[in-house]
Amino acid sequence: MHIPVKVDYAVRALVDLSRHSGDKPVHATQVARRMAMPEPYLDHILHTLSKSGFTKTLRGPMGGHSLAMDPGDIKLSMVMAAFNETETIVGCLENTASCTLSDDCGQRNIWQTVEEAVNTILEQTTIADLLKPTISIPVESPRKVTQSV
Repeated sequence: MHIPVKVDYAVRALVDLSRHSGDKPVHATQVARRMAMPEPYLDHILHTLSKSGFTKTLRGPMGGHSLAMDPGDIKLSMVMAAFNETETIVGCLENTASCTLSDDCGQRNIWQTVEEAVNTILEQTTIADLLKPTISIPVESPRKVTQSV
């Protein structure tokens, strides 16, 4: 699964806002500097985050950006969805008709297991989790995939 730069930047911006906004909004310039992001690109990210309800924006000299939700309520899966980045690892998982081998494909089960594990982690991990110095996500042992020969 590919995590686009815009999703990476969105998550980093949400973590930064969680750490620094407190009672007053944070300027995009400050976030961009701390997170080593191009400010014009961050502005687009923050606009999407605001439209999606994750952040709120206050205009004016005392304005800036702050979280509109508790960091513990913002799941990484929600951020992915806000940027329309929920595609499958391989096309045949979404559309079996796109693969002529799907009936006999031994790889499909493996990719399905990998995708389920990634989606579980994204669903279980919140911005609050990323505020901690180290994070350990318990992942179930992969189910044993048997293949008949």
